[in-house]
Formats: sequence, C-alpha cells, structure tokens
Amino acid sequence: MNKLYKLFLSFAVLWTTIAVAQPKKVIADKIIAQVGDKIILRSDIINAIADYKRQGQENSLPPNPECAFLEGQLIQKSLVIQAERDSLVVGEDEIDAALDNQIRGFIREYGSQQVLEEIAGKTIYQIKEDFRQNFKERKQAEQMRSKILENVKMTPNEVKAYFDLIPKDSLAFYESELELTQVVITPKANKDVDEYIIKQLYDYKKQVEAGQKKFEQLAKLFSEDPGSKENGGQYNVNRNDKIWDPAFFSAVFKLKEGQISSVIKSKFGYHIIQLVSRSGDDAVIRHILKVPPVTDEEINIAKAKLDTVRGYIVNKQISIGEAVTHFSDDENSKFNGGQIQGRDGSTFLSIDQLDKDLVLAIKDLNVGDCSKPQFYTDERGRKLVRIVYLKTRTSPHRENLKDDYNKIAQRVLETKKQKKLELWFKEHLPTYYILIDKEFSTCPSLASWFQNSATN
Repeated sequence: MNKLYKLFLSFAVLWTTIAVAQPKKVIADKIIAQVGDKIILRSDIINAIADYKRQGQENSLPPNPECAFLEGQLIQKSLVIQAERDSLVVGEDEIDAALDNQIRGFIREYGSQQVLEEIAGKTIYQIKEDFRQNFKERKQAEQMRSKILENVKMTPNEVKAYFDLIPKDSLAFYESELELTQVVITPKANKDVDEYIIKQLYDYKKQVEAGQKKFEQLAKLFSEDPGSKENGGQYNVNRNDKIWDPAFFSAVFKLKEGQISSVIKSKFGYHIIQLVSRSGDDAVIRHILKVPPVTDEEINIAKAKLDTVRGYIVNKQISIGEAVTHFSDDENSKFNGGQIQGRDGSTFLSIDQLDKDLVLAIKDLNVGDCSKPQFYTDERGRKLVRIVYLKTRTSPHRENLKDDYNKIAQRVLETKKQKKLELWFKEHLPTYYILIDKEFSTCPSLASWFQNSATN
C-alpha cells in the first residue's frame, strides 16, 4: 500500500498536466470506481497513463498500469474522505500558491501565457479552476497520510533485529563511496574587461531604443544565457519566485512595459533587461547576459587565494566548514557545509557519479586530505577554481550495521510506515462506500478493495 501510495504521489503530479497537454478527452467515458461521494472516471486513468508515457516515463510504468493508477486514485479518495471526517483543513492560500507555481511551470514549458492559453483553449483563470479540486484533494490526502504516520518511529534495537533477519548471502554489496567537501572561488575579470562589457550592453540598449535593432534579435546574437538565447532572451517570471538573483529581480519590477534597464550586475554577469508585459506579480521579460571573460592571470590569482586557504586547513588553523563559510562562492554547497551531493541528494558518492575533473583532483587523497587548487569548467560553462576535502571513503563491502546504519534504519522506518498504512486501510475500508467496475476484478492489487466493494 505504501509503495502504491508513492506511485500515486508521482502520478498525481503528472495528472495536473493533462488538461493542458491533452485537451482531447476520451469520447466514451464512464465512472469506473467510487469511494464515498468521490468518483473516478475511465478518462482519468487512460489520460494519466498516456501522459506518463508522453513524458518519457513508459519504462517505469508498473505492471498492469490501469490497476496501479486506479488503486492510486482509490487510495487518494479514501484519504480525502477521512481528512474531511477529521476536519483537516487545507488553506486556500496554500492551494493558490501551488496552483500559481504549476501555472508558472506550464508557462515556462510552452513559452508564454498566450501560447499556453491557445493550446489549452482556456484562460489562465479557467485552467487554475480546473485544477483546484485536484490540488485540494492531493493536499488533503498528504495531510491525512502524515497524520496516520506521525507517531511512527524506530529504535536502534529494531534496526538491529531487522538486520539480523537478513540472510547473510542476501546482504547488499556496496562499492567504495566518498563524502567530499569543496571550497569554490569564481575568478573575477579585471576592471578593464568589466568596463568593456558594460559599454557593449549600453550600446545594445541604444540600438533598441533608437529603433535600429529589436531586443530579441540582439539577444539571439549576443546573449550568453543558454537558457533563453534562442528564445530571444525571454523569461516568464513571478514576483514570488525565489530562483532569481535579487539584483536582477529587483530591476525587473522597477521597469515599465517596453522599458530597458540600465546595466545590472548579478552573480552570473552583466545584463540589460526589457520588460515586455506585466500582469500583477507576473511579468514577461527579455534580457541579454554578458559574462566578462577571465584570463589565466585571474585564474592564477584565484588559485593563489585557495592555496592560502588550503594552508589554513592543512595546518588546522580553520576547519573545512569554516573555509566554506568564509571563502566559497558556490551557492549550491555553501549552505550545506560545502558537501558535494548526488542527484538524489545523497552525500555518499561512488566514483562513477563524479565528473572527470573531480576524480583527477581526489585520486591521491587520503581521508582528511585537501586537494591542491584545481581549475575546472562547470555545466554552465563557468570557469571556476576549487579545493576538495576528502571527508570519508568507504571500502567496497557487504552491508553491515557499522558502515550502513542510516541506510538500514531508513528501510526499517519505511517498512513500519508501510505496515501502519496497511493496517489503517484494513480498519477503515469497511467504513467507506466503495464501488468498482467489475472489469477490474482481475487486478490482484485491488483484491482488498473488492472485498469491501458494493459490487460483491
């Protein structure tokens, strides 16, 4: 039940795209299931599966996807009904915030509000209202699940008992894993280069204001922002977005429609910004980004600075954490102690998860060592310099309590949560009115639902 609930959560996110991405509904529709007064339509299931496939997730579909998607919806409806019985409240502000975030995602995906409305055949307001009940039910279900599981805990004795029951020949084998911390410095271009870049941007501004060039043409030719260059430098932004550089964002909402800003300096470089349109907290903008190039001289200055920092660490004048706090320019790791994380958020990384420059930097390090300053280029093409500290290195090994306690404990906790949910549903399903179409009677995962169904 818990595994299917996780599937339901991932499916629910995808279902919010159906009304936009697939405006054509299934012609022959009907109610295929009901929990209390909550109905489930055939089109809900068919469209959800089609959307899942369209987004490249076909290989991760569960066996008998119709059965799994239907159970996901039955789980949600049951939790929603119980949330209503228990008077759990989802604030309208919370729903509105989630809807606004979803709409902004749609606008980014389709390029503009106008294109989105044309594809959906609806206004932004209508799209939001179509999704409102869906979002509310998802939030209610999440609240109810949290309430059911709020007191589920595990103890060290339970972890040990769980581990002792695993057959020794079934224990997982782990390759060597590393925990790494980095201090990153961004080499600064010299003042003359900065002034040249600023002069270039002011020249672009004059050309547009004089009617000699269009802003979007100059952005396509000269902007160094790969995320918007081919789109004429255009972005759709909202005042509540947290992803934008503060200096950049502050300039956006001071502009009038059609106006072009003065040159703005952000953490990415220098910009000029044009406000295309604005509606309340939403705005459509274009910008041109120029990144001052750095030379070997600036790179060597950054290396020298980090070499000094490395000396402080090696001589134990400061800790690696203090070095990150005081010297690192990397916002992705600065506020988590400089730890390098994998895509899943884990700080334990295998060698094949590291980029080749990082592998080269640590190849001769022992635990507690700090690498010499290394120049590298990140995924955005920025030239950076870093030192890397090897915090831990595990040897290849079979799973054991000493090295893998946290992983085992997490499994114990998930197992307890799964059992708790299964018990809760076993106790509560008989209290709901459940109706399921007999065409799904061959779904093994729905057996307990059919036992409590009015179709019996």
